[in-house]
Amino acid sequence: MEAEPMILDVPPKLPDNPTRFMDQLRTLIRSRNMAYKTEQTYCHWIKRFIRFHGMQHPSACTAKEVEQFLSHLAVQRNNSVSTQRTALNALVFLFREFLEQPLDELSFEMARKPRRLPTVFTHDEAKAVINGLEGAPQLVARLMYGSGLRINEALRLRVKDVDFGMQQIIVRGGKGNKDRTTLLPDSLAEPFVWRQLSCPVRDNYDGRLGGLTFYSFQPA
Repeated sequence: MEAEPMILDVPPKLPDNPTRFMDQLRTLIRSRNMAYKTEQTYCHWIKRFIRFHGMQHPSACTAKEVEQFLSHLAVQRNNSVSTQRTALNALVFLFREFLEQPLDELSFEMARKPRRLPTVFTHDEAKAVINGLEGAPQLVARLMYGSGLRINEALRLRVKDVDFGMQQIIVRGGKGNKDRTTLLPDSLAEPFVWRQLSCPVRDNYDGRLGGLTFYSFQPA
């Protein structure tokens, strides 16, 4: 039997009256109008914290357990400073905002993993990768490279947010859940290019990329 298609970057529906711990946490995050990416990140680190302490309920934990987990990330896991800071932010939100049990001053082993400069593709290397793609995946790659869109922003882009006259793209609900505009590359400034690459995605291209299915670039 064919698996049900998964739509990327769509928050799962929550119960009207959630009783499970993680559902209640997600409900609070959404009530604060925080980005779905932030919800995913916070829930990931909070689950790891719970598993680290043998599935103990966080309400029974104190600053000591938080310090142990953060030190574990630095010493045993050798995580970077930014990773440890993200985990700290998630746990501070959990205790201060959700459990309403503000943490005392924390003392833990700070991560010291040095930051490395990324290896960046040259223009020719990027073009070679993009030219090796076809259909909707190529369009996504061209938007990411030419317009600076994040992958989730490209996947949920709607045709109505592409202004061919002004040659710009309106990004809805980007980082920080804010809208912004960005340039539409000359190579994508003609509507026929979009039709050739992506329409209709649902009928002619199943959009499978890495085992996931996305339905994007549908008519408004």
